[in-house]
Amino acid sequence: MVNNNLKKLQRPPRSYSESFKRLVVEEYENGHLNKDQLQRKYDIRGNQCIQNWLRKYSKLAFPVYKSIGRSMKDHDQQRLKELESELKQENKALEKRLREAEHQLSMYKKFVEIAERELNIEIRKKSGAKQFKK
Repeated sequence: MVNNNLKKLQRPPRSYSESFKRLVVEEYENGHLNKDQLQRKYDIRGNQCIQNWLRKYSKLAFPVYKSIGRSMKDHDQQRLKELESELKQENKALEKRLREAEHQLSMYKKFVEIAERELNIEIRKKSGAKQFKK
């Protein structure tokens, strides 16, 4: 009697088509159901099936974790540090270029000021000036 109950509980593994896997992933991405609900709805055997399908077929990013939701792998943390360092360097370079552009702008403004004064002409457009019509 006990052996019959064990046979009923132990179901053989099931194989799923690629189109079915993509359907489940798409349904998960739409946000209507979570993984547990999808597993019950489609009677999916195996606790990691949907997670593996998400990694393979999903358009969303699913990082690899040592243990579910606890910590990133060391190489992911190292890559994150490298990206932060690159962003800091790029930020410094952009700030330097901005300072140089602001300095150049102030020099052009001084040049226009001197030219207006020395040549006795108006170079800068007045705010209320009308455009020339042909």
